[in-house]
Amino acid sequence: MKLSLQLKLGQTLTMTPQLQQAIRLLQLSTLDLQQEIHQALESNPMLELDEGTDDFHAKEDAGTEQNSESNISSDEYSADRILNNESYEQSQREERLDQDDNRWEEHIPEELSVDSSWEDVYQSSYTSTGSGSGNGSDGETSDFESRNSATETLQDHLMWQLNLTPMSDADRLIGLAIVDAIDSNGMLTVSIDSIHASLIRSLDIDPEEVVAVLHRIQQFDPVGVGYRNLSECLLIQLNQVEAEDMTPAVAHAKVIVKDHLPLLGNRDYAQLMRITRLKEPELRDAISIIESLNPRPGADISPPSTTYIVPDVIVSKDSDTGRWRVELNPETAPRIRINPDYASLVRRSDTSSDNNYLRDNLQEARWFIKSLQSRNETLMKVATRIVEHQKGFFEYGEEAMKPLVLHDIAEAVNMHESTISRVTTQKYMHTPKGIFELKYFFSSHVSTAGGGECSSTAIRALIKKLVAGESARKPLSDSKITKLLEDQGINVARRTIAKYRESLSIPPSNERKKLV
Repeated sequence: MKLSLQLKLGQTLTMTPQLQQAIRLLQLSTLDLQQEIHQALESNPMLELDEGTDDFHAKEDAGTEQNSESNISSDEYSADRILNNESYEQSQREERLDQDDNRWEEHIPEELSVDSSWEDVYQSSYTSTGSGSGNGSDGETSDFESRNSATETLQDHLMWQLNLTPMSDADRLIGLAIVDAIDSNGMLTVSIDSIHASLIRSLDIDPEEVVAVLHRIQQFDPVGVGYRNLSECLLIQLNQVEAEDMTPAVAHAKVIVKDHLPLLGNRDYAQLMRITRLKEPELRDAISIIESLNPRPGADISPPSTTYIVPDVIVSKDSDTGRWRVELNPETAPRIRINPDYASLVRRSDTSSDNNYLRDNLQEARWFIKSLQSRNETLMKVATRIVEHQKGFFEYGEEAMKPLVLHDIAEAVNMHESTISRVTTQKYMHTPKGIFELKYFFSSHVSTAGGGECSSTAIRALIKKLVAGESARKPLSDSKITKLLEDQGINVARRTIAKYRESLSIPPSNERKKLV
């Protein structure tokens, strides 16, 4: 084989570190982006928060590029000017504080009333600024405690009641085993035989004793905790009704819950009235009482933590022009800038280790800020195109949603579909109709009888509207919904309707049937 040298021309895409950083920042969510910015602020001395309160630093920031390449004489001059400016500002602040203290001392009364305290008349500077720990910061202290206090679990709540309940040592050990086997909803996840088998090695007890302790725990707060099935949970709550408050409807509810709960779950009211020999008004009152019970009593003790969404884009309608305005949310990420004081210390011809360290960090800071700007510009372009395409949604709602795929937006902004996918993932838009993920505005299309296209999101909205207006005694079946949509010119198969209905968490027609 003969070896030879050849020259070829070609274009290749090289993933430079700067491009990798820009792509990584582009796909980060708001929370991850904030963490990334705080990490960059801690690791790079050239970056700082742009609070917009220092006019001198604002002027220095405008001349960062020029100062970064200046010689050592200009650096020394800038440093002297900074020191002189800071000393002057410090003296001015001290003079203003002295004047404020003198004015305050003039208004101090010579004698204080007996019922007053020093905290009532002392004007603490820490209280007004919210940066101190005096008595005036009770709101901040309580807020700190509410945000950092541990949430009480259901087991903690039951253990507290178990410790206050008088019982023998053996019963207390049984109670501890039962409490440990109760989940967050309040259901006993282990059988009585399993609990008895785990305690028989250390205690000489019978399974009946475990059941007796379980019945005692089931009277704890919340009522119904420790239930083994749904019927037992509802019966425990119904048994708490006092004798003088016992009504025929409560007695009928007990019978239904104890013996005929599957029929009630299947909405078989005709069979239920035939077996229980109840009339329709009596059955309706009993069902109303059953629906007021809590099938998961333990969930109220330790509710799941609430996750708040911070929108990346805010959409509003201009009242003057009537056009929709798109803007980035300034609260999603802190504003950062290059520190002009450190940037002025970088010298072009110096090859020392300190200067190389400053130069490298300055270059990384510029790349980081440029990547953030590129992320914001891309997000703004994509959001603007989405609003322009889905203008009908913002005007009239989900039923006016148009079909939209990633390829449509990619062509409009001249970007690749993968970039659009990164931009729209975990990014949210605040609109007058609520907060939506950018992915929400993309949907497939369904052909209409007139040759047009209808968005799947719009079809889901129509299904929800039809179900909301249906008769409770005779709800619409999937076949009937298909026929109604065909009358509107939308050709959708019945199985597609069933799939859309399940995605909306709408039960089948037999489970939606109610007694009016």
